[in-house]
Amino acid sequence: MKHLSKLQKNFQCVDLICKFCGYLAQVKATTLEEGSDELPRKLLGPAWAPQHEQIIAGIYHGLFIVGFTPRIRLVFIDYVPAHVLQACPEVFEPRNPLRSTAKRAGWRGFNYNLEKLPAIGIMRVYSASRT
Repeated sequence: MKHLSKLQKNFQCVDLICKFCGYLAQVKATTLEEGSDELPRKLLGPAWAPQHEQIIAGIYHGLFIVGFTPRIRLVFIDYVPAHVLQACPEVFEPRNPLRSTAKRAGWRGFNYNLEKLPAIGIMRVYSASRT
């Protein structure tokens, strides 16, 4: 893990880079219900326009999903490889643009619809319940 570095805020479509090999990944955190270790149905993604451009160009990055309790206790880290996201582009669901009254009017994000992923495409790489 010492090779993973956090990229600057708002770096396009990725959050981490491996300083050793150059591997890039997106990281999304989610707050779980107390006692749960199940993935949510959907996760909020970043801006849609850059992600859509990358999809069109055939560029996909792995996705780490980090689950926490409401008290900020780490529950799990799941990983979705880039090739699984590429095989299931319906995972990326654009949201409606923000209304004209919003601070960032017109900005458009997307959701990761995790129900569109095959169960075999999501790997649990860390579980706090391991003994």
